[in-house]
Amino acid sequence: MSKLFTPLHLKNQILQNRIVVSPMCQYSGKDGYATDWHLVHLGQFAIGKAGAVIQEATAVSPDGRITYADLGIWEDGQIEKYKQITSFIKSQGSIPGIQLAHAGRKASSNKPWINRNQFAPEEENGWQTVAPSALAFHTKDVPPFALTIPQIKEYVHYFKTAAQRAVTAGYEIIELHAAHGYLIHQFLSPLINKREDAYGGSFENRIRFLLEIIDAVQPELSTQSLWVRVSATDWAENGWNIDETVRLCAILKQKGIEVIDVSTGGGVREQSIPAEPGYQVPFADRIKNETGIITGAVGLITNGNQAETILENNQADFVSIARAFLRNPHFVYQAAEDLDETIDWADQYERGKEKQ
Repeated sequence: MSKLFTPLHLKNQILQNRIVVSPMCQYSGKDGYATDWHLVHLGQFAIGKAGAVIQEATAVSPDGRITYADLGIWEDGQIEKYKQITSFIKSQGSIPGIQLAHAGRKASSNKPWINRNQFAPEEENGWQTVAPSALAFHTKDVPPFALTIPQIKEYVHYFKTAAQRAVTAGYEIIELHAAHGYLIHQFLSPLINKREDAYGGSFENRIRFLLEIIDAVQPELSTQSLWVRVSATDWAENGWNIDETVRLCAILKQKGIEVIDVSTGGGVREQSIPAEPGYQVPFADRIKNETGIITGAVGLITNGNQAETILENNQADFVSIARAFLRNPHFVYQAAEDLDETIDWADQYERGKEKQ
């Protein structure tokens, strides 16, 4: 059997294969509440037998949304629809996960298919953004407020209460979003974090916010698997880099993080990314093989043979896939065909195996 279709054993979960649906923002929420769009969007991947389905970046506070149409998990009323989503995903043999996030200075933006402009605080769909330092992502953006230390403690608490709600909603994977230039990553990157207190300057200070979030979230979990998504590099001179990421991941493993989901970039506009198939895999390779933590690879992975090669080369323990699932929600079926594997399909779809 191919490695891609062997189970991935975590401490308290077993993924039926090593294909994970990566979080993909849908910009289709209503005041932070999920809709039937999210049920169908995420449910189709579970029907298609993905090992795990990770819900999009879900804001821990209203000002943490990338756009006004993002999902949130800052109040109890939001839990009901999430329970429906997680129940359906589990019914199909997949593992439901959620990515807890705060967009920081990249918040208060429009839906990307309209434009990517940031709203000013006084505009209808806008609000004041926050960050470790008062540096805007784009020169035309309204600068964020630099968080005070008491405010930082409040945001740590927001992640804690969001994790409580995620557990109540039935998610079995809780992923902290420390990548793509959002708030946690903003603290990590010396290009964004210009603080001179206990949360800025040295490596130890820049990782403090993330470690405090982990310490706050862990007591709220029972059997849930705690993951962290990282941007392994800023792709910019003097930015956050792979050496610091490896060092961080070794610490995260010691703190009980079970999985590192490895992406890159998104922090600064001056990034220079050589996007090509598998371009982010070498970062997962280093993290996996230098720290021994369970590691996922992402980025332009588009077919079963490519995914299998990554696993066979011991560069990652699983693959996280996004755009390929948008093109084909039953990507797992196709990957099995690529590798001449026979897998069970949903009973309702079995007759589709017969090509006529």
